[in-house]
Amino acid sequence: MTSQFYDRLSNDLTQLLESGVNCDVSIEVGEEVSLVNIYKVHSIILQSRSPYFKKKFDEIAFNENNIKVLKLPNISVKVFNVVIKYIYSGKVSLEKLENSIIFDLLIASNELELDELIEHLQTNFVNNNASWLRLNFAQVYRTSYQVKSFKIIRDFCDDIIAKYPNTIFESENFYTLPEDTLISILKKDDLQLEEGKIWEYVIEWGKAKNPTLPTNLDKWTSDNFLSLKKVLKECLPHIRYFSFSNEDVVEKIYPYQQLLEHRLFSDINIKLITPNKPISSIVLSPRKILNTILPARITPIPLFSNIITNEHALEISSWIDKKETPYIENNPYEFKLLVRGSRDGFDVKTIYNICDKVSKTIIILKVKGNGEILGGYNPLELENNNNRLKYTNDSFVFSLKTANMKNSILSRAFKPNSSIRNNPSDLELSFGYALRLIGNLKTEKRCYCSKSKEYSKLIRSREFISTDWSATENSSFSVEEYEVFKISPR
Repeated sequence: MTSQFYDRLSNDLTQLLESGVNCDVSIEVGEEVSLVNIYKVHSIILQSRSPYFKKKFDEIAFNENNIKVLKLPNISVKVFNVVIKYIYSGKVSLEKLENSIIFDLLIASNELELDELIEHLQTNFVNNNASWLRLNFAQVYRTSYQVKSFKIIRDFCDDIIAKYPNTIFESENFYTLPEDTLISILKKDDLQLEEGKIWEYVIEWGKAKNPTLPTNLDKWTSDNFLSLKKVLKECLPHIRYFSFSNEDVVEKIYPYQQLLEHRLFSDINIKLITPNKPISSIVLSPRKILNTILPARITPIPLFSNIITNEHALEISSWIDKKETPYIENNPYEFKLLVRGSRDGFDVKTIYNICDKVSKTIIILKVKGNGEILGGYNPLELENNNNRLKYTNDSFVFSLKTANMKNSILSRAFKPNSSIRNNPSDLELSFGYALRLIGNLKTEKRCYCSKSKEYSKLIRSREFISTDWSATENSSFSVEEYEVFKISPR
């Protein structure tokens, strides 16, 4: 029987790292000079744990101090802290890391050839953080196809695309997909989408790669079609032309017939007119559309919002239902616009006047100056003529993902201690101290966020958080726009 003492070994090696004794390598991590961190480590340990480090250290000569210096500018200090602890101790703690940092850690693990960590991080994402993968789907999918070792995440993405192809085709990042990634999608036999629709997406993708093409197809020249044909050269062979409906052949292929080889276009016509006549073109098998149709993707009902997107609305709805995985389609709730600042006025009193006796409301704020989107969900009725502290565990506040913010932040009420402050006479509507709305939201700068006994997390960066439960110069803000929605089941 073999006894194993891995915990003691892990602790001893961790202490060796922390001691800095007998280090012969200096690793400089980070790109900006002010943020660079230097790690004193042992080449023998890193070489034994990573083929990347073995190759690098073999290439690098010792300097005059008998130290090998390696620079890793593409890896952040936060990420490398996890990497170096894993290398020495064999332990990884992800609980306090944002998902975007964990994804950066996955990319770094691939670069450093840490196979065990690559597999662990992918499994963790798929099993525990699938919602983040879905919300950042275009980026994740593109990366998974660029990195061969990301097979677990790639399989996860493939399954989503096959079942819900609009997840990628309707993404705002679709037109930036690399050609090889698009081709990998077109090759899928189980892609649950009509061929005519796939053709339309491919044509639009090609046009996006050649923005000089005329907008009006009637004004296209032969050179224009030739230009688009060159862009789509590798994509066109993967379209299932003989799976088009007759109507789609006429309406969708005919206008772009110059993209196709003469023999193929002729055979498409032959099949249209005399289906049983033999042809010489290669006929790709029809896609395997499931007999049991998956829940149809409902065209999103317009939000009529000037602030949030449908993706934001799906995320908020999942929070209302306390789902760990955000909805990616078929929103179970309708967002009915009740109040808009630019239409109805920016005074807090306006909210009380219009929303009197209305429950289950979401207020959305676009912060003036930095584009932050903050908000809160109130399951209780607002009251126009009554100052009251209201108690609920079901309210929450949040900040939403934007171009400047990688992830949304959700902060739930965890103590029903006056979770909602209903104070119309004081021109105040607040979610504890986590989000306080006071006065005229646009002309006055009195709104702020603070640490709160009622809500679990801060929804703004600490530099914008009040530390004494009152507005300060840095923490106070006004809004460009705000909206209040009534949330109702569809």
